[in-house]
Amino acid sequence: MRAITIVDGALEVRDHPTPEPGPLDVLVEVRAAGINAADLMQRGGFYPAPAGWPADIPGMELAGVIVAVGDRVVEPLMGRRVCAIVGGGAQATHCALPSEHLLFLPDDVSFDQAGGFPEAFITAYDALVTQGGLDSGQRVLISGAAGGVGAAGVQIARVLGAEVVAVTRTEEHHERLRALGAHETITLEEVGAIAGVDVVLELLGAAHLNLAQRVLNPFARVVVIGVGAGRVAELDLLSLMTKRAHLTGSTLRSRSREEKAQVVGRVSDALVPRWTHHELEVPLAKVFPMAEANGAYEYFAAPGKFGKVVLHIEA
Repeated sequence: MRAITIVDGALEVRDHPTPEPGPLDVLVEVRAAGINAADLMQRGGFYPAPAGWPADIPGMELAGVIVAVGDRVVEPLMGRRVCAIVGGGAQATHCALPSEHLLFLPDDVSFDQAGGFPEAFITAYDALVTQGGLDSGQRVLISGAAGGVGAAGVQIARVLGAEVVAVTRTEEHHERLRALGAHETITLEEVGAIAGVDVVLELLGAAHLNLAQRVLNPFARVVVIGVGAGRVAELDLLSLMTKRAHLTGSTLRSRSREEKAQVVGRVSDALVPRWTHHELEVPLAKVFPMAEANGAYEYFAAPGKFGKVVLHIEA
């Protein structure tokens, strides 16, 4: 197989042995793979892949077609169009992964769009619903809302019946976020002046959390899943105490096979039917061919984009 390969901090397309699926795994012929912040960190040597996943092939989400199954897989999966989260190795023409981590694509969804779905929507759903307990009628504040996870979070909150306040630093993104379901769009500087919120989906880090803690309702939940704008925040602990607020953090990549299967199962039940009925979409900032991986990573790292950056993979 061919794979985008990390070589001395740069990316090259190289040949690798095609992986064999384990007894309960499948082999996917990859057609598209999303780019995420963790991929940039792995390229720089700061975020190694978990044990059992390729150390030099990045990529944590993919879409494609199942071309082989393990000898203990009983479900008829051959030829199915799927997407999935993986611990690494997604940015290749083939990837082996657990069969219980699959999501099945709606018929009219393209592979490029599906390549940007799993990491964004699984991460956002787990943070908002499983960790944050977001429910209908509550107010949620989403920082970094123009990114892949943020845009997914806006839509998930909307279909749950929550009131969404979306934070973006780019003026032209306000209208696009409202089109996805945000009731209110604000800049970072305006965060401290809004009405109270019940859940905060923290994608930026300290720069946002330092302001967001001022607008927490009693019993509010703050879920930190991104720290690009600072990892060290100054918290008003007395305010957290008096409001009986909860502060937690979460990552997805390092979870066990069983834990990921549980998360994927929840998303399959709650979100895939809505995806099928066009209640959810994957905004694509740009799609790059596999050969232009270095340019795709640089585009991803630059500010100002809206939605997912995806690599189109050709066998």
